[in-house]
Amino acid sequence: MFSFLQLWILPLLVAAAPSPLGWHFVQNGSTGVIPIEAIVVSPTLAILFDRVQNDPLQIDGHNAWGALWNFETNTAMALRVVSDTWCGTGGFLSNGTMVSVAGNVAETPDTTDGRMMIRLFEPCTDPSGASCPLIEDAQNLRLAQNRWYPSSLRIFDGSLMVVGGMHELATFYNADPANSFEFFPSKDNGTPRPSPFLERTLPANLFPRVFALPDGKIFMIANTQSIIYDIETNTETRLPDIPNGVRVSNPFDASATLLPLNPPHFTPEVLVCGGSTKNDSIPVEELSAQDPASDQCSRITLTPEGIKKGWIVERMLEGRVMSEMILMPNGKVMIINGAQTGYGAFNSVLNRVAGEQSNSDHPAFTPVLYSPDAPLGSRFSKEGMPTTDIARLYHSVVTLTPSGNIFIAGSNPNDGIVNTTKFHSEFRAEYLNPPYMSVQRPVLHDVPANIPFNHPFTVAIDVPAKIRANNVKVALMDLGFSSHGFHSSLRLVFMDAVLARDHKSITITSPPNNRVFPPGPAYIFLTIDDVTSTGAHVIVGDGGAPPVKDQGIPLRF
Repeated sequence: MFSFLQLWILPLLVAAAPSPLGWHFVQNGSTGVIPIEAIVVSPTLAILFDRVQNDPLQIDGHNAWGALWNFETNTAMALRVVSDTWCGTGGFLSNGTMVSVAGNVAETPDTTDGRMMIRLFEPCTDPSGASCPLIEDAQNLRLAQNRWYPSSLRIFDGSLMVVGGMHELATFYNADPANSFEFFPSKDNGTPRPSPFLERTLPANLFPRVFALPDGKIFMIANTQSIIYDIETNTETRLPDIPNGVRVSNPFDASATLLPLNPPHFTPEVLVCGGSTKNDSIPVEELSAQDPASDQCSRITLTPEGIKKGWIVERMLEGRVMSEMILMPNGKVMIINGAQTGYGAFNSVLNRVAGEQSNSDHPAFTPVLYSPDAPLGSRFSKEGMPTTDIARLYHSVVTLTPSGNIFIAGSNPNDGIVNTTKFHSEFRAEYLNPPYMSVQRPVLHDVPANIPFNHPFTVAIDVPAKIRANNVKVALMDLGFSSHGFHSSLRLVFMDAVLARDHKSITITSPPNNRVFPPGPAYIFLTIDDVTSTGAHVIVGDGGAPPVKDQGIPLRF
């Protein structure tokens, strides 16, 4: 029986109980290198790549330019890298191998030329990564062409497509283009495929934005233009240009993503936000770090009817350049990082930030959440969003983690390590935590390590008592490869799911085939009433090395 004093204190204890946190930033740890490329390679690890410079992290008696970031300890361990990875790209193969491609010329005696390099990181079960090396073989693992600033994409046969770039270092525009595609493992006897699209989009076509469509074709955006490319017939179909002359690839860097694909039709839509309206014929010497970035977002549905309708224009809450889009497991899109004025690259426009090398200014410190299913005109929101005090400009990275929060690192709009300027070389790591990170969350148990296509499977789950389970979503995600404001291979496919009446299990049906979701590594996230679980790591498909045959059942488009 309560005493009078206990009855008097009880309301105070209830009032003092901690409330769940909303969206919030947490600064945690130092990356040791400046991450200009990042990819999650296991539930506990991400690889961070930098250029060869005077980073504080050391390995073998010299400065490191690669690291394994440990999500559990928030520490970086130097990764042995031989070639210069500066401004490369990468992704996964169908058997789970991570592939890093391209880079820059050797700048020190410790490095080799990275422009043609292919680097492999096999699936790693060591939580610390200490026993998992990066494999480089300059004689046998090589691209067919020198490439710097290319993009990449995991495709339907589980191989990696490498798109564009340039042969030699240039300070701003693409002055020595690699206007072609190639693949790893190689196709066409190792001969690159020339691309009229890349030829047309010069000189601002670096890091083209490329997406795998659910029929196996490829959608590409560079400069102001877009196409659908058919790998199997080697043909390009030109689509409507981005409206209002907005340029969207490097050095005008807009962010872009393939929106979540939903059963049963998996209708593809692409969203492109930001960039610049400046003409690419303007000499770099006439551009300024104070030139405003575009606030335009353009969205297109890639069906015959949608293509005929063309791009639908909407407006962000501010202009942005060099921001990045992250798909959240509930289907919303996080727009984060970047600047409100200026351009990509550094030390090249005439009117840079005073006393600095940065081509951009006015950092975008507050993320924006985009809701694809909301009515046009009400899709962007900063409500409840925190504001960071770290500028994330050129050479920044961001990725969703297997835990479901967002890892953010890097920023170095400088030639080398600079610690004396406003926009200095940034080593601080940071997380953006969604509200669900501070509440009791659903839990997936004993998810199969390998999941065939078009396959129903049942897993045990824990559902917190406070969750009513009115809305259930199961997302299959490729977390992508972050490099220069673009997340190569980032993908979210919602899967059909039926929650058991007792809320103790859920039956999920995997995507119908390897074109809807290219075969290879993925994470499964369960979201119930907007509270998301930790991701379960799986291999989708038969796990074979590429190229793999079509799997599952075909869809009619």
